[in-house]
Amino acid sequence: MLTFQLNFQPGTPPQILCLGAHSDDIEIGCGGTILRLLAEYPDLRVHWIVFSATESRRQEAVASAHQFLEKAAHKEVVVKDFQDGFFPYMGADVKRYFEELKQTTSPDLIFTHCRHDLHQDHRLLNELTWNTFRDHLILEYEIPKYDGDLGTPNVFVPLSKQIAANKIACLQQHFQTQANKHWFTDRLFESIMALRGIESRAPEGYAEAFYGRKIIL
Repeated sequence: MLTFQLNFQPGTPPQILCLGAHSDDIEIGCGGTILRLLAEYPDLRVHWIVFSATESRRQEAVASAHQFLEKAAHKEVVVKDFQDGFFPYMGADVKRYFEELKQTTSPDLIFTHCRHDLHQDHRLLNELTWNTFRDHLILEYEIPKYDGDLGTPNVFVPLSKQIAANKIACLQQHFQTQANKHWFTDRLFESIMALRGIESRAPEGYAEAFYGRKIIL
């Protein structure tokens, strides 16, 4: 297995864009990777966008994002109010927002949903991410769910045990509206990171995994 190191543009602070359909998507899909990047790149600038949230979920999303991004040199957290579950039917409005976004940010790295995610909101965000940011490094994260749509990712980010634990603790602390969901458990979040840790031979046994559809060496 080959290991590569991110090399951001020299002379300018690295920028990443995190896109999530719902208020806990970014944290579940790439929260550990964000924590690791912030530890390794103290000048990191993060643009964090959640596309759908009720008022209670919005408050959770903002609080969680600020905790995850506590060490960021600069952060911008945006929570939109597109209707949960209806993204494909309001695609023109979501597309217009992406066009606005393109005018204000040009990130070095983008995290978005997986192309083959079975949730319709997730798939639309993936499609518009690729449609809008055609010359950027995009990594697609995975969200475990009842539908059973996990695949075979090809990019892995090893995590320390401490980062894995911090990710789970933040999820449980901030998303109390999800406490009644049968899947929203420490065991699930640890299990998926442990599985990807095994697949990538992560030194401390934990990793997050992504799909890198287009990477130029």
